[in-house]
Amino acid sequence: MTIKQYAVIGLGRFGVSVARKLYEAGHEVLGIDINEERVEDAEPYVTHAVVADTTEEKALNSIGIRNFDCVIVAIGIDMQSSILTVSLLKELGIKKIIAKALGKRHGQVLDKVGAEWIIYPERDMGERVANQLLSPNMLNYIELSKEYSIEEIMIPAKMAGQNLRDLDIRAKYNVSVIAIVRDGNITILPSTEQILEERDILVMIGHRKDLTVFSNIE
Repeated sequence: MTIKQYAVIGLGRFGVSVARKLYEAGHEVLGIDINEERVEDAEPYVTHAVVADTTEEKALNSIGIRNFDCVIVAIGIDMQSSILTVSLLKELGIKKIIAKALGKRHGQVLDKVGAEWIIYPERDMGERVANQLLSPNMLNYIELSKEYSIEEIMIPAKMAGQNLRDLDIRAKYNVSVIAIVRDGNITILPSTEQILEERDILVMIGHRKDLTVFSNIE
């Protein structure tokens, strides 16, 4: 694995959650916040943590922000600071900027000033909860586009004991099995002779409507 360097600006719940996941995956993570207490609280979950005002170019330069592969701007309710920070990062030549938006208008401005990827935590979490309510066998998903996604789906009980060739899932449901998770172990691109067991989790790719149909099979 190539170790990347990430900077997370804004160490509230969302920022710390992102930083911790990256850090636990073995990457170098710099946590930055203007609030000293939040910086101290985040120290166990990052490689380094510093107090800095990221709306000031001098502060960004002093922490060597240009050295990072990706910067995540997770500033909370201060939209002005969020927008100014993204703008400065763009001017300093940061290639990959990800920014948290509080709403649609905020997101549009962040996009205009240089954020490559806009995240709407409340909206995205709302969609995740709704999708799991609508598709009870769906455990997790990654949205690839508005139409397509990758989802983890608990196998329908009636499919246990059968192999993938006989089930012919792609032809019948227009979705593809790309992996099987069993007891914490994962099999990538399983053989058509693979027999499914009760409580297997299928990692599937396809149109969201087709995946919803499959996840509702009893």
